Amino acid sequence: MLAKLLKTALFPTLLLTLSATAAWAQTGSLQGSVMDGEEGVVGAKILIERTDIKGAYSVKTKKKGRWFHAGLPLGTYDVAVEVDGKVVDQVRGVRVGVNDGNPIDFDIAKVRAQAEAAKAAAAQGQVQQATEQQIKSMSAAERKAYEENLKQRQAQISKNKELNEAFNAGMTAKNAGDLDGAVAAFQKATTLDANQHVIWAQLADSQSAAADKKAGDAKTTMLNDAAASYAKAIELSPENASYHNNLGLALIKAGKTDEGQAELSKAAEMDPVNGGRYYYNLGAVLINSGNTDGAIDAFRKATEKDPNYAAAYYQLGTALVGKAETKDDGSVVPVAGTVESFQKYLEIEPNGPMAESAQMMIQTLTGPVETTFENPDANKKKKK
Repeated sequence: MLAKLLKTALFPTLLLTLSATAAWAQTGSLQGSVMDGEEGVVGAKILIERTDIKGAYSVKTKKKGRWFHAGLPLGTYDVAVEVDGKVVDQVRGVRVGVNDGNPIDFDIAKVRAQAEAAKAAAAQGQVQQATEQQIKSMSAAERKAYEENLKQRQAQISKNKELNEAFNAGMTAKNAGDLDGAVAAFQKATTLDANQHVIWAQLADSQSAAADKKAGDAKTTMLNDAAASYAKAIELSPENASYHNNLGLALIKAGKTDEGQAELSKAAEMDPVNGGRYYYNLGAVLINSGNTDGAIDAFRKATEKDPNYAAAYYQLGTALVGKAETKDDGSVVPVAGTVESFQKYLEIEPNGPMAESAQMMIQTLTGPVETTFENPDANKKKKK
């Protein structure tokens, strides 16, 4: 009887992979430097705020004061530099386009000098004159160092352009379903800049999807590569719960169920708003592995995190059916919460894809099931 009920339930085990980007769009990049005179400022915070559509991004300067941010949606931005918690300079109305690479450079020393000379009518001209005089007064060694720094900056600009092209090539290939091509492009991007978590996440997503089309050792290798890429993304952006969710799914597909469950649980704890989906994923994994009690707990937590998560109520009810008892007369005694879960599903999605199945389950669980057949004409024959 229970086997029949479980077949009726038609349990779908959908695992929801949360991609780093929900829908593909062309992107651009911004780059530049923060200098204090001739010295690069390391650790300055670059604030990138989109003005045409709400969006905010940030990145810190690295060696020699250089900074770079890839994967920015095309649009208009205000770019500011923050040092010691204070915004010291800003550039407004910066346009981000495909393959843009024009640098945005900040010179704190120049800003400081301009502030000190703000009352002078010819302050801007004096700064220009001083700069020219400084260049003319350079020694041979200083001029050589200056020219070398200029060459390095130009090389960095070229490298950043190559990075942006590789990233966009990966997104184009991924969107077209060319997963192997996407993996190759994103791998190239990581060799150009290994400190961009979004690149590692896109590489991991592509590797995980590519693994689904492979078999044997090739599949296992690709899944392990995906897990390693997700781990790198988490290292660079530890607060991103979706990376933990996707790492968990990759680990589970690779046969590392316990590790995968731990990552899915961590994702749900880190992001309560989306916790319902993460616990739903965990429940699906547990039910597939035969851990019904664990699945019930996960689906119940999914409904607690998101009281309107219809699918979670249906799967909770289906998992609870496995705990029901069948009496000798054929009637089914469900455990507490079983019928209520199916009823809640119908309340939220009365015309949902599992509505008919939920109605059948409720009818079966709340009414007796006939196990014998009696001919109504039999008694008439006896009376004669």
